[in-house]
Amino acid sequence: MPLQKLTASVALVLMTVLSGYAQTDISRQWPQFHGYMGSGILDKANIPVTWDVKTGENIRWNTAIPGLAHSSPVIWDDKVFVTSAVSSTQGDSIKIGLYGDIDMALDSSIQEFKVYCLDRKTGKIIWDRVADKGIPKERRHTKSTYANPTPATDGKHLVVSFGSQGLFCYDFTGKLLWKKDLGSLATGPFNENGVEWGYSSSPVIYDGKIMIQADLLKNSFLATFDVATGKEIWRVKRETISSWGSPCLYTGKGKTLIILNSYPFITANDLASGQEVWKIGNVGNAPAPTAVVAHDMIFINNAHGKYSPIFAIRPDATGDLTLPEDTTKSSKVAWSLKRGGAYMASPVVYDGYLYNMQISGLLTCFDALTGAVKYKENLGKAFSSSGVASDGRLYFPAETGEIFVIQAGAQYNLLAKNMMNDPCMATPAVSEGMIIFRTQHRLIAVSAR
Repeated sequence: MPLQKLTASVALVLMTVLSGYAQTDISRQWPQFHGYMGSGILDKANIPVTWDVKTGENIRWNTAIPGLAHSSPVIWDDKVFVTSAVSSTQGDSIKIGLYGDIDMALDSSIQEFKVYCLDRKTGKIIWDRVADKGIPKERRHTKSTYANPTPATDGKHLVVSFGSQGLFCYDFTGKLLWKKDLGSLATGPFNENGVEWGYSSSPVIYDGKIMIQADLLKNSFLATFDVATGKEIWRVKRETISSWGSPCLYTGKGKTLIILNSYPFITANDLASGQEVWKIGNVGNAPAPTAVVAHDMIFINNAHGKYSPIFAIRPDATGDLTLPEDTTKSSKVAWSLKRGGAYMASPVVYDGYLYNMQISGLLTCFDALTGAVKYKENLGKAFSSSGVASDGRLYFPAETGEIFVIQAGAQYNLLAKNMMNDPCMATPAVSEGMIIFRTQHRLIAVSAR
């Protein structure tokens, strides 16, 4: 039948297929750290509450991934992507648990910095690539790895950061499209000379641009690159010290902001120019969580030092939003908390509630609009990864490998505690009918059979 005879909707589908781009609802993908737009949420996924790795109950597949990494998997349609750093001398050890040591790992072995593509349905490795090989250019903390940043994809490009080893872009067949050396991206405590903990900020792709947050021991910057060519679009210098969170985007009210968890100020920068729009001080001095956007507000937490705040910031804010010591809100800060924010985990804002998981295992549920505390519950484990939400449930991985499944709502209700039998430091990824966990040694897909 001639194209002009087809209905408008059928013609659109046909033209889309002919142009090489399948119509995809990006909001149903898991394309970056903490999911679509960093929300940590995918509803109508129909994933199980309980499973058993030993017996295989509700386990779709279980695939060994060599090396050591805290990077999370990302998912686009039926492809899963993940990175790893594979030591030539099996120096793939981490020290988990609650401790305050600033020690660097005794691992200066040659590493293969690898990218893996797996089949989402079967867990079979489709291809793997060595992005770089050599002795790492930066050191890592005993709890860190040489492959911390999570990849990002727009359905056509796969962007992978290995910190000081470089930024790499592949197509979905594993072809290297371009790579960039961003120089030294060393991070560490600001008050301990010579100590490095490893870079972890993940790239984010939006509107054909890659955002790179590099808050470092020196020469900090924020930059954007063209995803197709790798060409730098702009770069702005930042008067910040080491941070470990990833960029978060706010889009609305005719603007797009890049929200950056950093010290001594959390900032919002304009996507078009990189210029700072607002900043807020009195924050933790080792920021690691990533902000989330919900209810037309920006929620962000961090910790360490004098302050461990949570802020709920209105997106039309400009200028310096720093609150006086005796104040917790203003015309631009809907509510805040001076102390109690998470050191490592990004918040989850779901169905009107904000869930804040401290590294000690203290979970606090807040009314997202007012900041009123609904409950506090100590789960008795250490938590470094960020929780995710789906179909009225929250999934929180403990470092030791227990996954706490909690009913969403104003009252604490533990539905299940599932053992992965392997340490779990990475944030899970949710897909249609499936949740994928990255443990120290494996990718494990949980799915109702």
